[in-house]
Amino acid sequence: MGKRHYLFTSESVTEGHPDKLADQISDAILDAIIATDPMARVACETFLTTGLVVVGGEITTRTYVEIPEIARRTIKDIGYTRAKYGFDGDTCGVLVAIDPQSPDIAQGVNSAYEKRVGEINENELNKIGAGDQGMMVGYACTETPELMPMPIMLAHKLAQRLAEVRKTKILPYLRPDGKTQVTMEYENGKPVAINTIVIAAQHTPDVKVDTVLKPDLIDHVLKPILPKEYIDYDNVKILVNPTGKFVLGGPSADTGLTGRKIIVDTYGGAARTGGGCFSGKDPTKVDRSGHYIARYIAKNVVAAGLADKCEVQLAYAIGVAHPVSVMAECFGTAKIDPNKIEKMIIEYFDCRPAAIIKKLNLRRPIYKKTACYGHFGRNDKEFTWEKTDMADVLRREANL
Repeated sequence: MGKRHYLFTSESVTEGHPDKLADQISDAILDAIIATDPMARVACETFLTTGLVVVGGEITTRTYVEIPEIARRTIKDIGYTRAKYGFDGDTCGVLVAIDPQSPDIAQGVNSAYEKRVGEINENELNKIGAGDQGMMVGYACTETPELMPMPIMLAHKLAQRLAEVRKTKILPYLRPDGKTQVTMEYENGKPVAINTIVIAAQHTPDVKVDTVLKPDLIDHVLKPILPKEYIDYDNVKILVNPTGKFVLGGPSADTGLTGRKIIVDTYGGAARTGGGCFSGKDPTKVDRSGHYIARYIAKNVVAAGLADKCEVQLAYAIGVAHPVSVMAECFGTAKIDPNKIEKMIIEYFDCRPAAIIKKLNLRRPIYKKTACYGHFGRNDKEFTWEKTDMADVLRREANL
């Protein structure tokens, strides 16, 4: 049989993209609350359109934060300081519609099902039930040093660089909105070359795309970021603002909504995806904490050399502490019996919400930083789910 050749594509967006703007406002509000009330229950959604921010959700807390001020500061920090940029943090309207957490949900989170029916003894880690039902997925692979799929890592790094050259005035004509996309060629499951780059970059009206913007992006964004061994600039396809221009951007051009970029937030489509978004949610919500522990497990499995690829799925029932299912899929790359990998995961990783919160130290104001450029593959110290401190334990257990 010949080599299996295919193309795979992932995208990212800049911090000025309307959906990511919404994610960052939601997580900035969460951070402000959790900084003084770590036990708060927060489910905060943000909606943005022309000249308007709407913040809604369910929040139960002992503290008080000025939500409109947090929203405006976040918008301005990203760069939306003039209406002609597509938004203005000083003059936009901010509407707030917040209710407490539903008591029907709270009772299951406050006292897990297992505790209520007497299945388990009184223990701090048994007290919290999952804040919702659903499935959460974690993934890792050997394509990059971060143990992430290469297309999404490159797309994120290009998006970060777009913001950097704008903020440092290297390309002062850029505006906050933007998207990146990377298409990789694969042979037999391994990335071998970059095939296509797509960049949408908001800019001032006077800039010509073909003669100014595209050459500048190649010199100041693509070449500093893309690994030379994977790109041939004479043959790669580079598409920059293929409509011809991108002057009108931000919420004036495209409505923004919390949680609408979960493929960008996770693995760029290289792995299956869980049912819920992360932003604006405190860690009792397993949409957030369950995804983080699933990534932690998968990354440690791959770092230990047990497999070249690992996808972990966890599933929960609302109000129940223990997952209802744990699955590990290694796509034929496992170095030991995959059934043994699953058993090791169950033995060595406690996936009850309280245990996850304790293990990953999640009751801290660390979340706004996660809200753009991906929740995974980051080396920042706050991203505790990226540690590989269990790899040696798994390697010894597997006799590798």
